Amino acid sequence: MIALTLATAPATPATSAGAVGRAGPAFAAPGASPDRRPGEASREGVPRGARLSGTTFTAHRGGSMEVPENSMQGLIATQRRGYARVLDADIRRLRDGMLVAMHDATLDRTTNKHGQVGALDWKAWQKVRLTPKRSLPGQWRRERPPAAREILDRFGGHTLLMLELKDPAGLSRLARLIRNRHLARSVLVESNDPKVAARAHKRGLLTGVWRSAHQLAHDQPKRWKKYVTMLSVDHRTAKQHIRKAVRSGITYVWSHTVNTHATRDRMLKLGCDGIVTDRPGSLAFTGVRP
Repeated sequence: MIALTLATAPATPATSAGAVGRAGPAFAAPGASPDRRPGEASREGVPRGARLSGTTFTAHRGGSMEVPENSMQGLIATQRRGYARVLDADIRRLRDGMLVAMHDATLDRTTNKHGQVGALDWKAWQKVRLTPKRSLPGQWRRERPPAAREILDRFGGHTLLMLELKDPAGLSRLARLIRNRHLARSVLVESNDPKVAARAHKRGLLTGVWRSAHQLAHDQPKRWKKYVTMLSVDHRTAKQHIRKAVRSGITYVWSHTVNTHATRDRMLKLGCDGIVTDRPGSLAFTGVRP
């Protein structure tokens, strides 16, 4: 059983995202029981059954209504502001196998280039520049979208990460990047496909799965609890299917993509213990959860 922890994170004050201890924030392993005997701990010194306390706020694409999505400067800004406990980024595979941060399959919407992301190699990627939306608060420069390894090197051991793998063919490489940096307990590898989660789990990674409202209506998430650490449910899902997810035995059940206070409060009331949002600065609690 693997407990997700930040072994090298320094002690920091409590923030709106929750308190941080000497060993850093920790995810419990898939199916871990919070009732494990006191003192029973993993090799990292974190109780195997320990769970993140309170509500976990995840900055979707870095917090894309507040900072440029999937950008290094945006991720850094969100981390420094302390609104979100988890930083999320999308990961795609270039033609030569390099893994980079990008949500869309094409460059058209968010960059100064056009065409398929997968048609470029790493050399060509050096010329790609993100074009921050004018609606974003503050001033942002154009910059190259970061590589997955750059995100891991910048935040690994200091911040919990969730990397959504858009191209399953990149799983082996992403697994090596994470394991080689000893970050297997502080990174969730997310996808829309439970089969990808099962493959990631076999590689020693902790996993996240997001599902649409339509998918959840037909899912049996309790079948995934041995290899899925976190299940993210669409906030438009019917109540009975949200409750099915909450009762599945999966360690964490979060909700996406939540951008209003009313939706946040509804999903927490239905039993979700985490919120994936483009607006962490607006939705994260500044005090004790009501």
